[in-house]
Amino acid sequence: MKIKLEQLKKEAQEQLDALLERAEQVPGEAAEKFQELETRFLGRKGELAALLKGLKEVSDDLRREYGELANQIKKELEEKFSAAAQKIKSSAAKNEAVDVTLPGVKKQRGSLHPLTLVENELEELFSSLGFMVLDGPEMESDYYNFEALNVAPHHPARDMQDTFYVDKKNAKGEYDLLMRTQTSPMQVRALKKYGAPLRAIIPGRCFRSEATDARHEHTFYQLEGIMIDKKINFSHMKGVLELVGQRLFGEDTKLRMRPKFYPFVEPGSNGEYSCFLCGGKGCRVCKYSGWLEIVGCGLVHPEVLRAAGLDPEEYCGFAFGFGLNRLAMLKYGINDIRLFNGGDIRFLEQF
Repeated sequence: MKIKLEQLKKEAQEQLDALLERAEQVPGEAAEKFQELETRFLGRKGELAALLKGLKEVSDDLRREYGELANQIKKELEEKFSAAAQKIKSSAAKNEAVDVTLPGVKKQRGSLHPLTLVENELEELFSSLGFMVLDGPEMESDYYNFEALNVAPHHPARDMQDTFYVDKKNAKGEYDLLMRTQTSPMQVRALKKYGAPLRAIIPGRCFRSEATDARHEHTFYQLEGIMIDKKINFSHMKGVLELVGQRLFGEDTKLRMRPKFYPFVEPGSNGEYSCFLCGGKGCRVCKYSGWLEIVGCGLVHPEVLRAAGLDPEEYCGFAFGFGLNRLAMLKYGINDIRLFNGGDIRFLEQF
């Protein structure tokens, strides 16, 4: 046993020395051979481990002597292999050829999504006007998405917002959770949390169960805005929206407002901007009217203020909503809304 241990030590040392000499010439090959050599002598199923298993066959007197010798040899070999590993690594680094005259490899950089670009521009504008930028839950309750916004359970306005309900019923046996159809639920949530006065915008993703085509998508983005204070009127809203249009489409952009019904505002209005492509003369994009329908808006309905715990005799304000997809389509000349969620890198690389 003693002779075998000494022979193993000698053989391991000789092969390790030969490998280190080889490392100066072929560093890559030496690193691979070193791993094989270490496993052969010091591995769990290596030659030293096999000899140690044979200790149980010798007498008790010799077992202690051979065991101490085996542990000493194992410790010496581990130290030598560790030192050899450092030498091989150092030799490989010295011999690694680097041609500093070669041009560098250009790393591909991503870019922001067109929806993000439009959202960032609007957030920057409204932040400069003192508006907070808030976020809300995409899975919303029926109460905040409809009832708190003055849309009763059987109100016909719900037909325009056919949505995705979650398979979970409340105590009344009704489906109470849904994927929000608009960012408007944050009106009441924000007022309950921050109270009045309040100036805030809420950008976010919305969902409706719609058949998709070039102009309609089941997943889209909106930006909600709300301003609540004392003595707020329609002219304040018009001034803010005029500023938004001039920021997005140019200083010569004009705004006109036409009556439209929305359950959560009274009076309600459609905000239309003069077409920035034809300058209001009429073209295919604006359907030859000279105007682009961009924003829905109005003075916040008293019932919405009451749902938020405010007295409509004391506070009033306005709310508005943009479709970020539509804004991006107009701003960048995109003709199919499905491109935003399609993940086509050829489309995204243009921005």
